[in-house]
Amino acid sequence: MNSGLYIHVPFCRSKCAYCDFYSVTQTEKIPPFIESLIREMELYRGLFGRFDTIYLGGGTPSLLNIDQIEAILDAIYGTFTVTDTAEITIETNPGDLTPDMAAALRAAGINRINVGIQSFDDGVLALLGRRHSAAQAIDAIENARTAGFANVGFDLIYGIPGQNLESWLETLKMALSLTPEHLSCYQLTLEPSTPLGREYRNGTIVPPDDDLLCDLFTRTSETLEEAGYLHYEISNFARGEEWVSRHNRKYWDHTPYLGLGPAAHSFSAPRRWWNHRSLEKYVEAAGRGIPPIGGTELLNRGQLCLEALYLGLRTREGIDLAAFAERYGYDLLGERGDLLSTMEREGLITVTGGHLRPTRSGLAISDSLPLL
Repeated sequence: MNSGLYIHVPFCRSKCAYCDFYSVTQTEKIPPFIESLIREMELYRGLFGRFDTIYLGGGTPSLLNIDQIEAILDAIYGTFTVTDTAEITIETNPGDLTPDMAAALRAAGINRINVGIQSFDDGVLALLGRRHSAAQAIDAIENARTAGFANVGFDLIYGIPGQNLESWLETLKMALSLTPEHLSCYQLTLEPSTPLGREYRNGTIVPPDDDLLCDLFTRTSETLEEAGYLHYEISNFARGEEWVSRHNRKYWDHTPYLGLGPAAHSFSAPRRWWNHRSLEKYVEAAGRGIPPIGGTELLNRGQLCLEALYLGLRTREGIDLAAFAERYGYDLLGERGDLLSTMEREGLITVTGGHLRPTRSGLAISDSLPLL
């Protein structure tokens, strides 16, 4: 089984009003970060077999210059075994993806690009604290295509205060006109520590109610599936099976993955661990030649089983019941058959051909399905 490699680049030019991911704005610290990242790679040499996906996320990896990105990629190939057909993804901000940058990324061997568009409405972008415009987002996609990227995806956010169904459908219409291979459509989460989260607590902004959120989710799924996209995970859509994110899929089926960089998470059953959520602590530990681990947990079989159920019900592929029983020692049909029958009658799941799969209605409440 091939593993996945995630690199967390913890730098942003400015913090978005909704984002709770770990990042800092002190770009002068990029060089010591890269030195520490390369040291951390050495600590895992030979421990994860082969990697067939590499994902540079963040933060904003496109803040790095091309020499810095190439240095990271060279270190990866010099330290780990990477398959010839590896999926290599980088997240970019639209404002960074100039024609020259797009061409340089493609020449460096990156074959999949994910653009953080979030919206095609300049007013919404301002509310979210994004540093690009709708026009720059469109230009970024065109620049990626001109550079030769055949696998282009981008992120969109719905459930924004003041948003209605009609304006969101216009956003989807614009997105479809750009024919991305992949779309991630996330519902806005108002994290307490973010500026938008504080505005929500103070009553300054009011998010859509649950009925509208349900409509937004359902119409997103319907609209994109009617356009030929596979709704393969609660928030993710691909323009055909070949464009499904191979890297993200590893997170949903307990495939081992290694996360490097501050706040990055790793998993190799039954262990999960995560790095310091601090650039300073990360650099200090790596400089001493020790893994910059901030925490770890060992999952017992029951915990792994529940987590696999939760993750499986977030995907349209669902759960292979025989494989689940063999891997986790739990017969879902035998132990929870009556409950599954009730959920099937309510239109939340289907059980056919040895697979348990959520319906569109089930995906909409997938976070709570394992608790039913």
